[in-house]
Formats: sequence, C-alpha cells, structure tokens
Amino acid sequence: MMEAMREQEDVIRPGRLLVATPVLEDPNFRRSVVLVVDHDPEEATLGVVLNRPTEVAVGQILPGWAELADRPDVVFQGGPVGLDSALALARLPGTGEPLGWRALEGVPALARVGLVDLDGPPEALAEEFAGFRVFAGYAGWGADQLRSELAEGTWYVLAAEPEDVFTADPERLWQAVLRRQGGDLAFVATYPEDPSLN
Repeated sequence: MMEAMREQEDVIRPGRLLVATPVLEDPNFRRSVVLVVDHDPEEATLGVVLNRPTEVAVGQILPGWAELADRPDVVFQGGPVGLDSALALARLPGTGEPLGWRALEGVPALARVGLVDLDGPPEALAEEFAGFRVFAGYAGWGADQLRSELAEGTWYVLAAEPEDVFTADPERLWQAVLRRQGGDLAFVATYPEDPSLN
C-alpha cells in the first residue's frame, strides 16, 4: 500500500488530474476532476475543479474576457478556497509564449495549456488562444493532507488531455475521464450517483 501511495505521489505534478473516487462524499469534491496547476511535495498542491460550471457568465465578472471564453461561457467553481478570486487557463495553438501566459510544466500533452494573467489586456491575447476558461476559487491541499487522502483511496491520479480543461460537456467529464482509462476504472465510470438505488 505504501508503495502504491509513493507511486501516486511521484506522478502528482502540474498538468495531472486528481479524479475523485466513488468513496469521496465531500460535496466540494464529489465526482470532481481537478487539474493540478502547482505542486510542491513538501508544501502544497493547488488545482482547479474542471467540472463545476456556475450560472455566472464570464462577462458578468470579466467583461473584457467574455468573447474569449469557451462554451459553456460561464465561470467555473475552481474549488472551495478563495472564491472571491479568479484564475484562467488558456490553450495556445502555436509555439510562442505571449506576455501574460505561463505554461503548465511537466506534462507534454498539456504543453500548450497555461495560466493567464487576468490583469493584462485581453485584446493583446485574443488572437493567441485556442481555448479559454475562467475559474473562481481553487482547490488546495497541504503536503500531508493530500498524502493522507491518497492513502485513503480518495483520488485517482490520471493523465490529463487538453479536451478535459476545455470540455463543452463538463457534467459528464468524470465519467469520460474514467471511461477512457479502460479496465477497472472504465467500470467505475458506471458507478451510480446514488448507490442505494442499485
């Protein structure tokens, strides 16, 4: 068990997914798919929940950025921490790195996905983006807290794909990510919302 936990800790890095297992009942994270955006094994891990769209349009809080937002063009609840702050992720199609954009490090599949400086002028980046999403708040764990949750079997640590970040169907992302893993995890994707109805 300790070996498996160490292996999971070793693969946690920016650009990976923390996918909630069916045992996770915390309403903040039940059936959530979290993209890791920063990880220091001795300090903390930060991420954003990719599958919690709100009903708030991007234009209501960031009018200049509204036209860049992917569908659904709403703000997503990135997690329970710092709900009064926003961060954004964008995908770039080319090879350049425009001012105001910083790549997520560590995972080649997401090499062109990065964080956006929302204090910059949106018009300077508008033609650069192939995908854009805004998150209110974030998810955060202290080093020991995440280790403990991994040991309890609360999270699967899985590879991310750019489509996960900018999916047009966030409500089905949990099932989609698990299904593409094949084997036992594909079976977990069929786990009912309410197991008592089984």
